[in-house]
Amino acid sequence: MQQRLRERLRNIVRERYGLDDLRINLEQPPQVALGDYATPVAFELARPLRRAPKQIAAELLESLESQPLPGFVGFEVAGAGYLNARLDRGLALTAIAKSQDDASFGAGIHSLVEHTSINPNKAAHVGHLRNAILGDTFVRMLRAAGQRVDVQNYIDNTGVQVADVVVGLMHLENLSGEQIATLFRELAARNERLDYYCWDVYAKVSAWYDAGDDAEEKANRRALRLGTLHAIEAGGNEIAAAADTISTAVLRRHLETMQRLDIEYDFLPRESEILHLHFWDAARALMIERGVLYEEMEGKNKGCWVMRRPGAEAAGDGRIPAGFPGKDENLGNQVQG
Repeated sequence: MQQRLRERLRNIVRERYGLDDLRINLEQPPQVALGDYATPVAFELARPLRRAPKQIAAELLESLESQPLPGFVGFEVAGAGYLNARLDRGLALTAIAKSQDDASFGAGIHSLVEHTSINPNKAAHVGHLRNAILGDTFVRMLRAAGQRVDVQNYIDNTGVQVADVVVGLMHLENLSGEQIATLFRELAARNERLDYYCWDVYAKVSAWYDAGDDAEEKANRRALRLGTLHAIEAGGNEIAAAADTISTAVLRRHLETMQRLDIEYDFLPRESEILHLHFWDAARALMIERGVLYEEMEGKNKGCWVMRRPGAEAAGDGRIPAGFPGKDENLGNQVQG
């Protein structure tokens, strides 16, 4: 189906604009409601045609709709010039099934699947279990097809949810880091559900942030939350140690829950390790150097580093002026940091 769409677009571009050998990229939209495929081809055409991507996308849409394309039920322009496509799901699945050789499909492929990824601040609920079961089913299907599959469960142990539990224990319960560690050992010894205990603390502190009518007091509580989050991210302090105690204990409960469903993982990367090994710093520097990221200079996303859309031009320092026609915040690749 992808190749069919690419060929149709190449023919349209050749006939309408006299351009050959144009690269047709197909992406998956961030939301199912936007379609099955999205192409930034209008952004690629914006420079040679010296026209706005959205206008070009509208012309491409007109040509696509002039003649049915087997396997597709509709097309539309999205954002600042993306062209989205919707599959005829029945035809697509039938074509895929007919084209695969069961004996060789997936053989020799090494895949990494990430799933579950529950914030380690509370017990797993039924929505988390649904996601874990879907991920594990996908893993089993790939393995049955002959692929070598590694399974990863990403642990966000430095996020605001864990910070909220730390705030609750250290400032509402007035516990020190060592007292938190002692409490968790006692809960484990009594075989009490410490993940449910943390869930109660999380709910309590969430309500506390907005309790009362004193605006200054509320602002102070929010500042406490932010300071706690920054201390956890920095590491090497009592607050970070408490966060590690909490997140590790809750993670063990998550793993016990998943083991009851026969769901296992090969890797448990933790966000704290990503931060302390400076992986993100290196990745961001590389993306800025290559012009993938730019800093938003105004508007609601001012100060955010945002992923550049195809066809945009980056300045030497990675910045692009606000209002550049290649931007499309509706498609949502925003990176704050």
